[in-house]
Amino acid sequence: MTALRKTLDFLYLAAGVLAALCLIAILLLIVAQMVARWTGEIFPGAPDYAGYAMAAASFLAFANALNHGAHIRVSILLNAVPAGTRRLLEIWCFGLAAAIAWYFTYYAYWFVYWSWKFNEVSQGQDATALWIPQSVMVIGGGLLAVALTDNLLHVIFKGEHRIVRATVEDSFEV
Repeated sequence: MTALRKTLDFLYLAAGVLAALCLIAILLLIVAQMVARWTGEIFPGAPDYAGYAMAAASFLAFANALNHGAHIRVSILLNAVPAGTRRLLEIWCFGLAAAIAWYFTYYAYWFVYWSWKFNEVSQGQDATALWIPQSVMVIGGGLLAVALTDNLLHVIFKGEHRIVRATVEDSFEV
């Protein structure tokens, strides 16, 4: 099980790193577009590529953000109930969230498949095959579904989730 645990943690971290690289790509695209405007040149498709990178950053960050407590969780109710009830509520919440994430991933896969099958391209100046940026949505959604299922199984078998919340004090450690 430790090999599986290490693999999952690596996947969540790698997706988070890729999301951060997508944010850097957005910055570079914006700067390149600004430079192009100042020099009188044209950078066709820059807004489209920035949009693809933003979507990729969002979807790739989901699993890593979940495991680091960055998703909004309403825990007022969970903190007010006894431990047994809390565990049942967490099982229900993670189970429902995992089911929705798997449902989304399944249909996102078919969405990408049909975009590929019909050779759909973007309507912008870049004319990018849409299945390429859409594939990141499937990967990110799949990783979120795996992370939610991972936490669900952890709650069921160990009694607690794997979400680690960073505190303000952790932010200032050097």
